[in-house]
Amino acid sequence: MAGRAAVPEVIWARPERTGRGPKPAFTRADIAAAAVRLADAQGLDGVSMRHVAAELGCGTMSLYNYVPRKEDLYELMVDAVGGEHELWEPSGDWRADMRRVAYQTRAAMHRHPWLPRLMSPVYGFSPNALRYLEHCMACMDPFDAPYGTKLELLGMLNGCVTTYVSTELSTTERARSLPWSEEQENAVRIAYLGSQVASGAYPRLAAAFMEDAGPIDMEAVFDRMLDRVLDGFEPRSEGSGNQ
Repeated sequence: MAGRAAVPEVIWARPERTGRGPKPAFTRADIAAAAVRLADAQGLDGVSMRHVAAELGCGTMSLYNYVPRKEDLYELMVDAVGGEHELWEPSGDWRADMRRVAYQTRAAMHRHPWLPRLMSPVYGFSPNALRYLEHCMACMDPFDAPYGTKLELLGMLNGCVTTYVSTELSTTERARSLPWSEEQENAVRIAYLGSQVASGAYPRLAAAFMEDAGPIDMEAVFDRMLDRVLDGFEPRSEGSGNQ
């Protein structure tokens, strides 16, 4: 016999706990905090309803009275981390404020390396996410553009930061798994790359590497990325066309 079709719902529209019985033993904040602790310690793959229940000291089935689906648990986790954002009084310099937002987002992702995997518009309208969005829109009040453009800017900025941090984290994670030092690994790869470039088969790459042979400053690259995203939204003067 076919099961009843699932009905879509939003976790925030549900009461804290369904069913009858005594006063709930846990809040959503308790559950989210337990899941975040697990993810920080073991990675996102270490988060399951069973493991969160064990962390809280309750039965797995009883946890479903609070959180009906694992996707809801993920949404609670993203919202909990969203609450870590500092919401300051806008400075009046929208570019400076949006850079500050980007740096906060990057820092949160480094504190919680599993977070980039859960970044999704689906989780973008939780209580803390809405407060964050309203704050960002207030920071952009001096930016003379339609609200839709401001939301597009924020989405693009967050997307770039998420991609950037994902690369940073994957590089760090890989280095930790190596049976030798990161310096040894880099030395071998640089030597191989040098031999290939010196072959003459890649003249443009050779020119690029000769132009800037020093170590990559990841902070400076991050700054330039932010500038280029924000530059793309700066109002153009009349007659500038699409240049």
